[in-house]
Amino acid sequence: MGLLTPVAVKIGSIPWMPKLLPQIVWVDENLQKVSGGRVSVLDIAGLPNLTLTVPGRKSGVPRSVPLLCVPDGDTWLIAGSYFGGPKMPVWVYNLRAADGAHIRFGRREIDVVAEELAAGASRDAAWATMVGTWPNYRLYEERTDRLIPVFRLRPA
Repeated sequence: MGLLTPVAVKIGSIPWMPKLLPQIVWVDENLQKVSGGRVSVLDIAGLPNLTLTVPGRKSGVPRSVPLLCVPDGDTWLIAGSYFGGPKMPVWVYNLRAADGAHIRFGRREIDVVAEELAAGASRDAAWATMVGTWPNYRLYEERTDRLIPVFRLRPA
């Protein structure tokens, strides 16, 4: 965690935050472009993150998205929270349809296999770990009627 993490947690808890997600993504994409992929908004916030690349389920074209992640041993936990918005992030559908994916975590490039954690003890344990890193996951869960999908990414 970094010095700006408490600020990021406060901003992430704002109820109308999902409406600003397109602007945040635009800023993040341009920041990564200018920095040659070395810096993201999540880096500035001092939060663990990865870039997930997965083929589009319809087009097959690789799609990349920066995501907050929670390192857990030699795996990474990610959630399709979309700030608690009503819609499922597109990357969730793509990851569900893919045989594998690729991540960039820090300077490491890793092929991964994704396991979606079904409701139950393993998802609950993973969710508790994730909330320890990003407390706003609890708020996101309250804001939406959908079950927020949780994935564990393992090196292939």
